[in-house]
Amino acid sequence: MQKLDQQSDRFIYEFNPEETPITMQTKDLEIYYGKSLAMHNADIQFEKNTITALIGPSGSGKSTFLRSLNRMNDDVATVNGQILYQGVNINQPGIDVYEVRRRIGMVFQRPNPFAKSIYDNITFALQRRGVHSKKVLDEVVEKTLKQAAVWDQVKDSLNKSALSLSGGQAQRVCIARALAVKPDVLLLDEPASALDPVSTAQLEQTLRQLKKDYTIIIVTHNMQQAARLSDYTVFFNMGEAIEYNKTRKVFTRPKMKLTDDYVSGNFG
Repeated sequence: MQKLDQQSDRFIYEFNPEETPITMQTKDLEIYYGKSLAMHNADIQFEKNTITALIGPSGSGKSTFLRSLNRMNDDVATVNGQILYQGVNINQPGIDVYEVRRRIGMVFQRPNPFAKSIYDNITFALQRRGVHSKKVLDEVVEKTLKQAAVWDQVKDSLNKSALSLSGGQAQRVCIARALAVKPDVLLLDEPASALDPVSTAQLEQTLRQLKKDYTIIIVTHNMQQAARLSDYTVFFNMGEAIEYNKTRKVFTRPKMKLTDDYVSGNFG
């Protein structure tokens, strides 16, 4: 279904996705930086309520692939092929990119809270969208911080700056901020790389709880993290998805020798 954008006189695709077991899927995806092919051969399906880990050496294309899933590569790369979100190809002209990013949230490598209070970090996007009811905002703040397993630590300091939080707390507040706009998919790019082991374990437990309600896709260099956290794993190398399978099979019975070498530490 399309609607006319009165300001630009262009038709913008209105989402009317159908609920399916496959939340997202990529087909014939190619990503170029200028004339350089950065990523290809990544026909991958992401099932609802699962965690998929993207692994591979630095520069292998996994973060490039992840950022394409909610159109964050638009201004820096050329992305060809289909990116299907519940059957809708979001990699086509006229798609409302802001709606894409609402439904497919992103959490970055290093915690990046806004220079605002914890409360305002969570409610910022909602207020920009015209939600100003304090009751509604209060409910969202409590719900999302509980989902991100950080409510008990920050509930008495919601008006303090989020910049004062520890790394682990800040990252979980960033997750809560992403959840506030009710996405279906949560993308995480090395979310534990700046965290200590205790904070990393807490973050992983949070993600296990969140997959009951969300589809989660995570880039990680940590093989142990991928093995213990994810349901599916994709191994990238030199801009190509080499192997995609259930995590247990990727780590115990990989089909490709290159995958076996990487997960066993014999790579390079």
